Amino acid sequence: MNFLSIISKKRDGYTLTEEEIRFAVEGYTKGEIPDYQFSAFLMAAFIRGLNRDETLYLVKSMINSGKPITWDTDKPRVDKHSTGGVGDKVSLPLAPLVASYDVLVPMISGRALGHTGGTLDKLESIPGYRTDLSVEEFKSVVLNVGCSIIGQTPELAPADKKMYALRDATSTVESIPLIAASIMSKKLSEGLNALVLDVKTGSGAFMKEQKDAERLAETMVDIGNRYGVKTVALITNMDVPLGWAVGNACEVCESVQLLKGKGPEDLKEIVLTLGGYMLKLSGKVDSVDVGRELIEEAIDNGEGYVRFKRMVEMQGGDFLSIEKEDFIKTQFEDEVKSEKEGYITFMDTKLVGLASVILGAGRLKKEDRIDHKVCIFVLKKTGDRVVKGETIFRIFGNDEERMEKAKEILRNSFIIDNNRPERKPMIYKVIQ
Repeated sequence: MNFLSIISKKRDGYTLTEEEIRFAVEGYTKGEIPDYQFSAFLMAAFIRGLNRDETLYLVKSMINSGKPITWDTDKPRVDKHSTGGVGDKVSLPLAPLVASYDVLVPMISGRALGHTGGTLDKLESIPGYRTDLSVEEFKSVVLNVGCSIIGQTPELAPADKKMYALRDATSTVESIPLIAASIMSKKLSEGLNALVLDVKTGSGAFMKEQKDAERLAETMVDIGNRYGVKTVALITNMDVPLGWAVGNACEVCESVQLLKGKGPEDLKEIVLTLGGYMLKLSGKVDSVDVGRELIEEAIDNGEGYVRFKRMVEMQGGDFLSIEKEDFIKTQFEDEVKSEKEGYITFMDTKLVGLASVILGAGRLKKEDRIDHKVCIFVLKKTGDRVVKGETIFRIFGNDEERMEKAKEILRNSFIIDNNRPERKPMIYKVIQ
């Protein structure tokens, strides 16, 4: 098969066959097709698009570039994927809560990307916690505890890692079929029976427009269901940060508080709903409402907390350190206060995320080290009334210059006006 003819075929707007797409992915993964040729292929796919069959063929080829996980158990296996947001620590309490009902939750997560936080970075704020387990170690934790959260292993969809790096360098990232293929190739490599997708939209999301979030969700749901994995997507609100804490160690603490029956209501609402869908798709309940009730019960009886503790300890983490003052202690503290009275009518959540990155919670460059202790607490959100001098953000950091830069960004991240805005729902739509 001639790869040049495949490039020109897609360039001219024709549909590729499964064999042609498999040839392209296999050749590139093995190094038989050079970067410059595969870049042309990606750009042709970016401009001409991929139809639903081509997208599924691409996902299958990416999965088969590695060694998908297999399980010697009849227990249902379900995961959740978020497209990324600010303050999005949902995976930390969600995985152990769902696992409380004899459901396996093998969760392979990512790091901070741009202004959004990364689940692995949050967990690595726990001293000793290992995100680099081998597949066999990962399976052992899942089978013993019911859940495990790790980073991508070399065996799982290696084509994706190579292709993403090339897309990043060739301006072909913002393609819905390519984004969907990247996400789904990793998730479907986990050997799942079901998958729930949290597709965020709003000022703090990658998909700022709801119509774009819905297109991505529909594409991923179609891929999952046609692959044989029950898949549902929820379009959720990322116009404000989720929860109070934006950082790493502080988000771990907030997750533990939720598992103890405390914590912010917006975070709890998302966890209950996603958990309800995960239990329903797993066949444990007949309705999402019953699933929500069970997730709340696992919070109330402490089962989710116990499983999270066991997972952390099995992956080498010092769970007791989370309860110590030093876990989130920083050198400096500051506040951003309201300069007038009124209602917060808009919050640019992306700017809140960027302020946390400036503090050190994320990476400006790939080689940057993360400061796990820095944090922004969001005390007021869109729709809240404030008086002059009232604190909107509390900032915790270890570098005074970074603190000042973050403070300036946060000052410009919200608008106060006299008219109270209409509160938006946490969940806009369900796609299944």
